[in-house]
Amino acid sequence: MTPEQKARVGIDALLAAAGWHVCNVTDANIHAATGVAIREFPLNPGFGFADYLLYVNGKACGVIEAKKQGATLTGVELQSSRYAQGLPTTLPAWRRPLPFVWESTGVETHFTNGLDPEPRARAVFAFFRPELLAQWLALLPPAVGGEGVSEAPGTFLVRMRNMPPLVTEWGSGGAHYQLWPAQISAITNLEKSLAANKPKALIQMATGSGKTFTSIGFIYRLIKFGGARRVLFLVDRGNLARQTKKEFDAYASPYNNYKFGEEYIVQHLQSSQIDTSARVVICTIQRMFSLLKGRDLPEEVDEESTERIEGLFKDPEPIGYNPAIPIESFDIVVTDEAHRSIYNLWRQVLEYFDAYLIGLTATPNKQPFGFFNQNLVMEYGHAQAVADGVNVNYDVYRIQTEVGEQGARVDQGYWLETQDKATRRKTAWQLDDDFEYQPEELDRAVQTPDQIRTVVRTLQGRWQPDMFPQRQELPKTLIFAKDDNHAEKIVEILREEFGRGNEFAQKITYRSAQGGGTSPEQLIKDFRTGYYPRVAVTVDMIATGTDIKPVEIVVFMRSVKSRSFFEQMKGRGVRVCNPTDLAAVNPGEHIKKDHFVIVDCVGVCERDKTDSRPMDQKKSVPLDKLLQAVSLVLLCHKSNFSLVPMRPQQGHSPRRAMSA
Repeated sequence: MTPEQKARVGIDALLAAAGWHVCNVTDANIHAATGVAIREFPLNPGFGFADYLLYVNGKACGVIEAKKQGATLTGVELQSSRYAQGLPTTLPAWRRPLPFVWESTGVETHFTNGLDPEPRARAVFAFFRPELLAQWLALLPPAVGGEGVSEAPGTFLVRMRNMPPLVTEWGSGGAHYQLWPAQISAITNLEKSLAANKPKALIQMATGSGKTFTSIGFIYRLIKFGGARRVLFLVDRGNLARQTKKEFDAYASPYNNYKFGEEYIVQHLQSSQIDTSARVVICTIQRMFSLLKGRDLPEEVDEESTERIEGLFKDPEPIGYNPAIPIESFDIVVTDEAHRSIYNLWRQVLEYFDAYLIGLTATPNKQPFGFFNQNLVMEYGHAQAVADGVNVNYDVYRIQTEVGEQGARVDQGYWLETQDKATRRKTAWQLDDDFEYQPEELDRAVQTPDQIRTVVRTLQGRWQPDMFPQRQELPKTLIFAKDDNHAEKIVEILREEFGRGNEFAQKITYRSAQGGGTSPEQLIKDFRTGYYPRVAVTVDMIATGTDIKPVEIVVFMRSVKSRSFFEQMKGRGVRVCNPTDLAAVNPGEHIKKDHFVIVDCVGVCERDKTDSRPMDQKKSVPLDKLLQAVSLVLLCHKSNFSLVPMRPQQGHSPRRAMSA
């Protein structure tokens, strides 16, 4: 089989998968199906043969130029467009020249939509279903003088160039909404980018500056005025999808008296079935990946951050065309936390759909900037947000322990307690040799309760005199632990050292609801709006996206190497909280949130951090080997610790040193 023949076999398969009836010219029936693709169709003299001539509802609408696999397609557009002009006049056509033109090798495909102003070729994952082309062709104005067309159809691109003015302030019946200047710029600049037919755009807005509200605002306009059929809103965790769905449903239209959820159907996708009547589909990127692969997704995986579950899809095969989810399913794809979704297997989801791609992030770096074609339509950082009163600034309070900085050595003959991570069964173990561990092993392979206790005891004794001297009760505090076992121990010691009950400190992780426990969503709600818990201990469930405005102390008991992830975690404290909401969780105290405090127990504020990881990452250890490894937690019965004073550093918010 020649390379050209291989290409045509691939093209035939892609057309058939997309619902086209593929046939030879000798046995063609243009009414055999909604879409008919005829091979090697003879054109007018001097125009040669179209490799494929496409009919929709009995009228010609486009051509496909086939090239051998490996051939470059840029530059072939002129040849393809010539075929689009050569249809015999005796044959029925939707428009002359034919509006839709493809170039394809069966592996790579380019498409040009002649209905758009300044038609431009773009890469597509596969071919469109004929029903979509029928919808586009229905937009054509009535024919003038036979089959000629005198006006441009109302495509999405045409509509984007005729958008009504942005309403920046609205409301009735006591409800009042007003866009920040940064939100106005983000929406305006994005619409200009889409009108210029730029396929990707990146919006960077500081945590707490209304990124989701801004997104709902421009999505509403793209549906109502731009004619977007359906929008996919991707998040990386199930709890963020639920939070986003609530915000969509509550969004009040600036143009009528309806809420978004009343005017348009918004689906939170939790199954394998996309609601075809929904105008917005909110979904985790891992669920969409699984749907495209035709696999079921375990419910618990939907709740895990994408950074934690990539290992479940070790060495994934590339995504192929899925007829159940055509590439035209969405006109717009919005990906939240874009600095994470462009890597490895998740990137395949973004590149599957023929859609404008809009990235949202609070912490941009070089990789997202490059992936989105350097089209940063909005840049609004933390410093500007603080200056505008949208964010609050922070102080850093440093706690150092000897073990946390230097590790430790346990002598031969010492009895340790081991704990199996799967069963949590504890057993005693006597060391046959001296055992040394490094700081980075602390609270992962090795856990020293005395070190945790020293940190908690110091927090208990110093939060009021050194951090919030006007307060009588500990402000809402969020602690980042290294893993679920570490979080368990921190909660236990917090309750002991503060002399408080179970409600005082709660663990909020993906495992919180296991065994019939309270759901993480309920715990987050209680932490956000109730007096208790005063302290929430998490691993990374509340690290990104989750909005808990009353948080005023953020404690790092785990290190972070990624600058973006650190900024996201730090961002849990930056949100402004109005005095009424703050007083609701701090009754009897006349206070306002004008700053928050980072309590750094691991030196995370001092370490250099990488911008991000490589765009494609290969694991050095296979997942099955990792799962076979026996993980033990060594619990030292006693050890000696001391606090090391630290000299305040310059160039930051005021830093406080601690000593004991």
